[in-house]
Order: sequence, then C-alpha cells, then structure tokens
Amino acid sequence: MKRNINKTGLQVLKGLAMDCKRDKYPNVPLECLPSPKYKETTANGLTKCIIDFLRFKGWQAERISNTGRVLDTRQSYIDVLGHSRTIGSQEWIKGTGTAGTADISATIAGKSVKIEVKIGRDRQSPAQEKYQASIERSGGLYFIAKYFEGFYQWYLKTFAL
Repeated sequence: MKRNINKTGLQVLKGLAMDCKRDKYPNVPLECLPSPKYKETTANGLTKCIIDFLRFKGWQAERISNTGRVLDTRQSYIDVLGHSRTIGSQEWIKGTGTAGTADISATIAGKSVKIEVKIGRDRQSPAQEKYQASIERSGGLYFIAKYFEGFYQWYLKTFAL
C-alpha cells in the first residue's frame, strides 16, 4: 500500500472512493466511472466525508442522530357550512438518545472514537462538553472536526497504521 504523503485528505478520500468503485464495477472502463464528489463546506458534507473515509479504510463508522420527532394530532373536517376546519395540534417529542452525543460513532483499531462535526462558528454545547469528558474519562477518543484536512491529519497522527 502506498503512503499518501503529499496528497491532501480530500484527494486521498477521492482515491479511496474510486478504488471502491473499481472493485464494485470491475467490467466498467475506468474513464466511464464518474469521479466522486465530496463537499466539506456543510455539516452533512463533512460528516459524509469522514464516514466514507473510515469505511473505505475498513473501520466501522455511523452517523448518530438524537433529534426527536413531531407528533401530529391534527384532523381536518368540513363543517355544516362547507368550511374546512382543523382541530388538534403538533407536539415535539424529545429524542431518547444521550444528550450531547457526537455526530459520528466509530471503532478504529479496536478503539471507541466519537467525532463531533462543527462548521463555521458552531461551538459545543455544555451537554456536548459533558459528553466529551465522559468519553475521554472512559478511555475513548473524541475529536471535533471543523474541516476534513484537520480530521485526516489527526487520523494519521493518532492511528499511524
């Protein structure tokens, strides 16, 4: 396996994605395979970059969502005058996950790794800081990813595989 010393993290990710496509579609000529597109400018895009990178490397990674859901008890009917009426309400039900949980949960080389994605001016909430402390206290690794290159360099330094 080649060491990618002079390549950026996104170049390495795109190379890994192309290798995966070549393995999945061995009979399709290389020039006919679409090149992978990754954006790290949004939280969803950066999360996808990190999860795909870890999976291509052979590790387990998954997105964690702790949002609740809307309970809609509204009902519509037509009254005796022919007007449409709606009764009931919408209510937000809190999620059942751990408060402050990280965006990505992964297992890398047998280590529990939690990755929080923060874009732009986004900062950790007090619940997220408390969650980070509990992960690190239990021997797990916690990383705040602001851009893919920072995550890639942390990965290379932490898991010199």
